[in-house]
Amino acid sequence: MTDEMFSPSKYFGLIAKCALDSIDSPQYEKIVELLFDCYKRGGTVYTMGCGGSASTATHFAADLAKTIMVTGNLGFKAISLVDNIPLVSAWVNDKGWSSIFAGQLRSWITKDDVLVGFSVHGGTTQGDEAGPWSQNLVSAMQLAKKRKARIIGFAGFDGGVMKEMADALIIIPINSEPFATPLIEAMHVVLHHAIIYDLKERIKSGHDKKTTA
Repeated sequence: MTDEMFSPSKYFGLIAKCALDSIDSPQYEKIVELLFDCYKRGGTVYTMGCGGSASTATHFAADLAKTIMVTGNLGFKAISLVDNIPLVSAWVNDKGWSSIFAGQLRSWITKDDVLVGFSVHGGTTQGDEAGPWSQNLVSAMQLAKKRKARIIGFAGFDGGVMKEMADALIIIPINSEPFATPLIEAMHVVLHHAIIYDLKERIKSGHDKKTTA
């Protein structure tokens, strides 16, 4: 697909179409179920992303921990792996950029947990002039698989490595700039808010309450 001229009406039209297609996807329901199962067994959700996706990872973890709460229920145990700047920079300094998420997870992640990755391209093992994309996400997913944790992915373009490694994945199938990157990042936030309120309603309805002491 060739690049196009940007048009606000085209951009918002694509947002609406992608939102409907994504919410109707069986993968959406699978993501909600994986997260709800993690909540019921008291597992931890770890989130990760780079660039704009890092902010989405932080936002999603915050909403899982706080926004999800309803009267008499706890929120998720949720940790964003992008938030501890001294720790992230220490891993970069000592072991390189690809270590920043797996390095943190090595002490924590178990089979009861879920790793959630946000990435425009989904990660790749193939290099270009800038090098392979998102090797830090790929390394973390490899560790999660080894520990038998579940993996949820949000990607764009063709899904990248996430398509092969995630247990559930929503791909925003746009591959033409100027729409691709902003549309994919925007849609990931739209989806994360839908998932949060879907989970909140399930918890509110009284299914398998995880209550405060």
